[in-house]
Amino acid sequence: MNQRLLLIEDETTLSLLLRERLEREGFSVETCTNGEQGLTFALKGGFDILLLDIKLPGRNGFDVCREVRRHGINVPILMLTARGDVKDRVKGLNLGADDYLPKPFEVSELLARIGALLRRAKNSPPHLLEPVFCFGTVAVDLNKVEVLRGGLPVELTAKEFGLLRYFISHPDARTSREVLLEQVWGYQRTANTRTVDVHVAQLRQKLEPDPKEPRHILTVYRSGYKFVPFP
Repeated sequence: MNQRLLLIEDETTLSLLLRERLEREGFSVETCTNGEQGLTFALKGGFDILLLDIKLPGRNGFDVCREVRRHGINVPILMLTARGDVKDRVKGLNLGADDYLPKPFEVSELLARIGALLRRAKNSPPHLLEPVFCFGTVAVDLNKVEVLRGGLPVELTAKEFGLLRYFISHPDARTSREVLLEQVWGYQRTANTRTVDVHVAQLRQKLEPDPKEPRHILTVYRSGYKFVPFP
């Protein structure tokens, strides 16, 4: 299977050149031309490496790198930029970038650096994700069993937190009420599924910006629910 690479670069000519060369090298390449779009793609996951320009419209590369790492995504990040200032290189590395290549550069050097990062990632022991999971304005500390919304604490019951933990563990998956009863409550699937609906409504009241028009905890018609952390 081809390795997936996300290229976030607003210089059209350079982006096309790099995409063509990388695809010839066997990569499956997705391209984005601004920081907002790039962050959306990156947060969906599934990439083996990110090539990230710093000077981008919308969010700059520093912001994208920061948010990717804040969400616990540990994909290797190689930053590309015309800036040669040491402070910029240090800032990028401190935000979680793995390498830094100033423009202009030879494509052969870029390929060598990509190869080195991929080998390092393959040979590294599995990295545990940070225990804090974020979506929207909500931060969930799975170890401390604490929830913040907009920086303020949110009180959840044990079952509400258990339901939220299950959702976080199964992002974008359609889950029936019966499965939630079995996995979160330990009930048989013949139990009253209204219990799930009540707890979902309570989570929405506490965590959704607009509980009547939820963005994250969605109802799937005749199926159950789906948790969408990054709509």
